Amino acid sequence: MAEALVLSVDVGTQSTKMQLIDRHGDALATAVRRYAEPYRSPELYWAEQDGDFYYEQICAAARELKELQPELLERCECMVIAVFRDSFLCLDKDKKPLYPCILWLDQRSVDNPPSLPLRWELAVRAFGMKDTADYLGRRGIPNYFRICKPELWEKTDKYVALSAYLNYRLCGELADSYASQIGRIPFDYRRHRWEKSGLLHSMFGIASEKLCKLVPPGTQIGRITESCAAASGLPAGLPLLVTGSDKGCETLGMGVLEEDMAALSFGTCATVEISTRKYFEPIPFFPAYPAVAAGLYNGEIHFPRGYWMLRWFIDSFAQKEAQEAALLGCSPEELLDLRLRDIPAGCDGLMLLPQWAPSPSTPNAMGAMIGFHDSHTRFHMYRAIIEGLNFGLMDGLRRMERRSGQKIRSLRLSGGGSASDEICRITADMFGLSVERIQTAEATALGAAICAFVSRGVYGSYQEAVAAMVHVRDRFVPDESRHRLYEQLYREVFTRYSATLSPLHRRLRRLLKL
Repeated sequence: MAEALVLSVDVGTQSTKMQLIDRHGDALATAVRRYAEPYRSPELYWAEQDGDFYYEQICAAARELKELQPELLERCECMVIAVFRDSFLCLDKDKKPLYPCILWLDQRSVDNPPSLPLRWELAVRAFGMKDTADYLGRRGIPNYFRICKPELWEKTDKYVALSAYLNYRLCGELADSYASQIGRIPFDYRRHRWEKSGLLHSMFGIASEKLCKLVPPGTQIGRITESCAAASGLPAGLPLLVTGSDKGCETLGMGVLEEDMAALSFGTCATVEISTRKYFEPIPFFPAYPAVAAGLYNGEIHFPRGYWMLRWFIDSFAQKEAQEAALLGCSPEELLDLRLRDIPAGCDGLMLLPQWAPSPSTPNAMGAMIGFHDSHTRFHMYRAIIEGLNFGLMDGLRRMERRSGQKIRSLRLSGGGSASDEICRITADMFGLSVERIQTAEATALGAAICAFVSRGVYGSYQEAVAAMVHVRDRFVPDESRHRLYEQLYREVFTRYSATLSPLHRRLRRLLKL
């Protein structure tokens, strides 16, 4: 008999990818739906999308996969889905969206968020986190609905992550994995349950009856409904299992289970994640997230604009390369990779601060470049973006090493930026560690499939599944002389960069009401 397959779906910010994956970690068929309009911005800094948009993309990808490989789809044993996080919807009593899904990129805010109880107000001040607490209160989407759209909030029966809503559309059950609850919500990350008191509940107090049922990763919550089967071509009755967030699945898909490894994701949002058995806070008041694999947590530092900055650079400064790439049938990044080799480590003094968008941990952040002189070219800027993101991720990793007590000895890479050999080499040189790239760039889909194979009993543990399904394809070893230079730049310049500019960025934001 032919081996059973897992249908794995990665719902991303820019595209939906669907793969049929076997027990060896090989994708036998793939369908990709790239979004013409990833989100809408009805007002400056807003980012919304219709909640059903993503369900329609899943259905379209499934129809494409069925047309391409109908015999493989028949071998599918179950379906799993990993969805980008910190994106939420308000549903009415009939589980219909009352408002578009507000995405993690959204930066709307309210002027007068609820005040914190005195004990939490004193605590955040004592830890120097007052700006962060204010940021979270202003940017908390539940607070936006409660203050700016009270009638809509009154009609809201359930406030759910996008992942929970897609589960409902696929199988008719409104439930979600506890490993998908990442965002501005009252969730207890240590205990994997909704928070009924505490700091997050004080910031985003949501009545417990408005929140959905939570289950462990790997739980079968239902089966593909007849209506979904008609819309998608998926087999009615196909079991649907929950997994975790996109980043959590990506870390698992890279095989990062051991405490001496770290996962770097070079996607729209650039992240560094580690796995640990002990709960810790990478930054005070910022949790480690529940991992997909039971008994583990994922500590994380992230940069919201990440490798989106390369697309910004191409759109703004590399139209010539984009046109040449179109004629040659390659990507602009492939042509720009050739230019990276012409720019020395350190970009002849040009350095980027990668915090181009505020986040809860850096609420006043703004991007910056320093060190310009007249011999710099736009290609220096391109390399400075890559180096700046890596400096930021290095800083985040070292912070997590200190707070967790772990020592990282190797790195795994995923995401669009990891397709570049040159970026992988730069990363190895900067971190001074061996950098490994696995057999696929689609680590999120692979991680979700690993969860399914363990849950269905094909493998007895996550370690066994990773050994069978994750295969190192490339390894990049650091150049020691370049690493020494990067280490000096990091210690003597970059670590002082943000602290020096942060007061000016805070003042700019207040003066310009940004």
